[in-house]
Amino acid sequence: MKGWRRKGGKVLAGFEQQEAAVLRGLVSQVDDMLRARAQEAPEDELSELTGIKTGPSESPNDPVLSRLLPDFHKLDPDNPSTEDLDSVAALRSLHEPEVLDAKVGVAAVVMDTLPPEGGDIRLTYEQADAWLSALNDVRLALGTALDVTDDMPDELPEEDPRAPHLGVYHWLTWVQESLVQALTE
Repeated sequence: MKGWRRKGGKVLAGFEQQEAAVLRGLVSQVDDMLRARAQEAPEDELSELTGIKTGPSESPNDPVLSRLLPDFHKLDPDNPSTEDLDSVAALRSLHEPEVLDAKVGVAAVVMDTLPPEGGDIRLTYEQADAWLSALNDVRLALGTALDVTDDMPDELPEEDPRAPHLGVYHWLTWVQESLVQALTE
């Protein structure tokens, strides 16, 4: 892939077939996880009447989903009160469906604009913003799965099972950075 660039109100890039397959696969996996989480929403008669969705009141158990859907309110780890616990649960139940819809929506934009066989892409600024969000979600998910930290070296020993995937993480970082630079030129 060559870096992103702006031209005439559009943001352009080209992806090789293998690059497109990797990115589409990762976006699809994150999308599947998010959709499965949305299916965990409790049945609620009031939400059916009002049209206001409610979501689960508990944080996801999966560390990747927990990273993608963090709590809306942090508890005092030394003194969590019942009131604080209720507040965290209520905020999650109220806002998580909206966050899930947004994340699934940006994933759909990537899947709709990135041909499976690769090729040139022309995005509007709105679509480019969606790409940035989707790339961020994929990087967060992959970074969590690989246990990426600030002090992790750029390359891992060959025997480390994370080694091949770390290269993908770095490539995604570059794709995202290139897109940010194109949008801010």
